Amino acid sequence: MSFRSILEFDARLSDQLRVAEQPGLLRNFSVFFAHSGDSWFWGIGLIILWFLRDSFWKQWAVVIFLGIAGLAVIVLSIKFSVRRRRPEGEWGGIYRNTDPHSFPSGHAARAFMIAVLASGLGPAWLAIILWIWAPLVSLARVAMGVHYFSDIVAGTVVGLAVGLIGLQIYHPLLTQISALIGFPLW
Repeated sequence: MSFRSILEFDARLSDQLRVAEQPGLLRNFSVFFAHSGDSWFWGIGLIILWFLRDSFWKQWAVVIFLGIAGLAVIVLSIKFSVRRRRPEGEWGGIYRNTDPHSFPSGHAARAFMIAVLASGLGPAWLAIILWIWAPLVSLARVAMGVHYFSDIVAGTVVGLAVGLIGLQIYHPLLTQISALIGFPLW
């Protein structure tokens, strides 16, 4: 099997999952989940969480926020190295204009990284919800035509890896930052 045939299979599979041009409930759900992984949405939500909640949730928000920021650097580095064009389509103009590259999916990476981090940070009920949410975000990105299936597979792998590494380093890192700035972040 050649690389070209793998890409052709990937494009066919992605087209079969696409619902962007089909009105209906499945498209509406796909739009919702495709946007629910946006970094700006998570950034604003985490900042609000940090200001409004107790020390547990402040720590949770800081860890997720730092994870999203670090992951963005990694994903964008890969995207600008690979430079795979997004699938053709009308939906997702903001994504197409601000980031024309599709590999790997930043949304899939972010969603799975958040699920991994939530599994290590708790609470369990939220981790379960996020493990259900992560694949829905990823598949919605293909359904809405802004990614190929292989983009979300690669994004998933990157997100899982960064999340697992993040769990290994988050506590010492936050402790060091707190010591540098002179007050606890949580």
